[in-house]
Amino acid sequence: MPIFAVDRELPGITMEQLGDAQRRVIETSKRFTREGKDVRYLRSIFRPKESRCTCLFEAADAKRVEDVNKAANIPFTRVTEALDLTP
Repeated sequence: MPIFAVDRELPGITMEQLGDAQRRVIETSKRFTREGKDVRYLRSIFRPKESRCTCLFEAADAKRVEDVNKAANIPFTRVTEALDLTP
């Protein structure tokens, strides 16, 4: 399944809020999968000095990833297909 990167700008977010957002997107991804719309949250990278976050998801298409993030009520600026180069 393809990998998608979700870019976020999160000025002023606290670590508690960031953790809550991560929990929401994980739970929402699991709910979508239970409903037959496979999507899997992989991981996130937060750059605090820039207030930017990138989250990786595995899904059939970018629309499904957008739908998960909208349902979890987490802002994002774009969703793009990506290559995960983790060894």
